[in-house]
Amino acid sequence: MLKYGQEIGIDLGTTSVLVYVHDKGVVLKEPSVVAIDAKTKKILAVGEKAQTMLGRTPGDVIAIRPLKDGVISDYYTTEKMLRDFLFRVCKNRIIKPRVVICVPSSVTEVEERAVVEAAEAAGARQALVIEEPLAAAIGAGLDITRPEGNMVVDIGGGTTDIAVISFGGIVVSNSIKVAGNKFDDAIVRYVRKKYGIAIGERTAEELKINIGCVFPMDEDIEMEVKGRSLVSGLPKTVSVSSSEIIEPLTECVSSIVDAVHITLEQTPPELVGDISSNGIVLTGGGSLVYGMDELLQKETGINVRVAEDAVSCVAIGTGLALSHINSLNK
Repeated sequence: MLKYGQEIGIDLGTTSVLVYVHDKGVVLKEPSVVAIDAKTKKILAVGEKAQTMLGRTPGDVIAIRPLKDGVISDYYTTEKMLRDFLFRVCKNRIIKPRVVICVPSSVTEVEERAVVEAAEAAGARQALVIEEPLAAAIGAGLDITRPEGNMVVDIGGGTTDIAVISFGGIVVSNSIKVAGNKFDDAIVRYVRKKYGIAIGERTAEELKINIGCVFPMDEDIEMEVKGRSLVSGLPKTVSVSSSEIIEPLTECVSSIVDAVHITLEQTPPELVGDISSNGIVLTGGGSLVYGMDELLQKETGINVRVAEDAVSCVAIGTGLALSHINSLNK
């Protein structure tokens, strides 16, 4: 149970929500999915339970993702989801914690305010925001207070955030709405076009996680995929190889590479020199796709490494930023 005045950090992602508690680490990781009754608008399930309903619910039950491209698309549902997660962590509705939530670097004031209001309405005593790449850099163990440039590329579910950080702040940033969810969509289209079967987003995500790659593997691996034949309408199973997945992901990854190039072009020469020496750090679930670091290193000529515990980096960084909560408030 949280003590009075203790703060928590939240990585409010398009795909999943992670909650960090001081001295405890990441205590909650749940999908950003809510199941509601279409008629009464009553919340039926949140998180993991709701995700199992995606694509499998009867007509009067809807399983939705209340966040899209890193920002709130459904305020009411987001508030209810946050309230459920905060209650699980806090265990006591009387004690209201202070919360720091990460947002994409391209977020508008209106979108930022919506996040703050949703958190406060969900039970937070005070809600502050921090930009995702800054939180990712802290979570990756970078010393952002030093007068030297570091580049972070955070590939999440809805957005890819790229930032050059120095002296504790973001010097140059870029955010594109191409990330893990777009990878899944590309795989769905590819399987549909090549094999003539329809698959759901969960199946596409499993393909991405298990055999997805953007750079040739030393040894090709295969995975069986079950879907619905577009010709007969009957169940059909096909075998997809890892080398095939490179094709649908190429366009998505090209957009990320282009965004990194643009960010480097906008970066002061002195900081580019620092980045050349320090390398580029990849964070977020999308960075775990096989070969992402190798491809980016090949395209930029700069050393690239994937952060340890890349998926939790933003949540960890958000939590660690709580020690500077007064600075964040300003």
